[in-house]
Amino acid sequence: MNHAVAQLASLAGPLTGLYVAGCALNVAAAVYVVRRNSRRASAVGWLVAAGVFAVLAVMAWSGNPPEMPEGIKRACNAMLGPMSLSLGTLAALTVLYLGRRWIVRPGVAWAGMNVALLWFGLSMTDVRFATIATEPDHVAVLGMVALLAFFTWLGVYQAVQNDDRRERGEPPIEKDYDEKVFVWPDLVYVELICMVLVTAGLLVWSLGLPAPLQEPANPAVTPNPAKAPWYFLGLQEMLVFADAWYAGVVVPVLIILGLMAIPYLDPNLHGSGYYTIDQRPLAVKIFLLGFLWLWILPILVGTFFRGPNWAFLGLYTTTEPPAPDLSTNITLAEYFWTGLLGRAVPEVTGTGLVAMAQIVWREIAGLVVLGLYLFALPPLLGRTLLRTQRQQMCTGRWSVMVGLLLLMLSLPLKMMLRWAFDLNYVVSIPEWSLHF
Repeated sequence: MNHAVAQLASLAGPLTGLYVAGCALNVAAAVYVVRRNSRRASAVGWLVAAGVFAVLAVMAWSGNPPEMPEGIKRACNAMLGPMSLSLGTLAALTVLYLGRRWIVRPGVAWAGMNVALLWFGLSMTDVRFATIATEPDHVAVLGMVALLAFFTWLGVYQAVQNDDRRERGEPPIEKDYDEKVFVWPDLVYVELICMVLVTAGLLVWSLGLPAPLQEPANPAVTPNPAKAPWYFLGLQEMLVFADAWYAGVVVPVLIILGLMAIPYLDPNLHGSGYYTIDQRPLAVKIFLLGFLWLWILPILVGTFFRGPNWAFLGLYTTTEPPAPDLSTNITLAEYFWTGLLGRAVPEVTGTGLVAMAQIVWREIAGLVVLGLYLFALPPLLGRTLLRTQRQQMCTGRWSVMVGLLLLMLSLPLKMMLRWAFDLNYVVSIPEWSLHF
């Protein structure tokens, strides 16, 4: 208890600085909204922003921020399970896409920023959350989240403006900035100034927030949990749901190859050089799912939700979780033979071709599911959801695109199966060290 009190007392100064920064952001946002177009600001956004601004100002003035109520902590821990967190994030991205014309209103964005500031400040009064958030390596994660949220909103805001202008028969906003300048001295001077400012910022960051190397690896002492650097936590999170060779080798290679293939696969000639959503809906959806949901979210899960034994913890949980029970993870073959047919899983007793036939017979259910997913689903998508893209592409480009898309979606499907049915592998062939 004394340690918790000391921890909170040591955070009083940073929290006060946070609330002062929140007040400054509110003032800057108010000036921007009023100068830009005050009529577009939502009345609800103005009220929420004004209320939170008052709370932040009182907290900054008092220097003694209140703690988050225990009831809210317990509710958050109960709601933020692995399934609910993943589906909730997907629902939030869906709302962002469908309700983008409402969300990009400055008043709504302003209100969201204030709620996020208030929630983060109250969360910092929790010992576990503050301990994780104030680690030097994790400060970069928090900065990434803030910048990513802002620039995602800014991109959507500009895309909505361009889509509205296109409906009115006007060119995109980017066409208004077609003025050409010389590389020397105009562009070089700007780049030099930016380089100096960024270098100065990194120097201040490194002096004020030191993050030295830890002691050399000791085979006799294993940290629990043993976490990778934050930028690799997404891949480490995948190891929970996929085999090591797939999550550590195949997935990174597919990500690199997929990014290289995008310019050659995209047949859409519109939306080049300016922000738009209506003219590039598929690209925007893939960005929201592939980058924000399947890459950024696992990093946040690995940073804030993974505790000892790599167990999933609530955001404000302080008790140490028990070791995970791996005996509940079963394969699809066990579901099929034992659960559905009431028979024992066939054993592999032969060698050579006989053993291969026995393995195929044992994994017949998983092989059928994989076959339907990889070979029957693409034609179905080409006739339904992705009909327009199929008509615009040749067979080779379509096959590569839909193959990459299905492989990308295989990870969240595998995660859902693990959480909902304790299904570990669809196809498991330990004789060949192959697991899917």
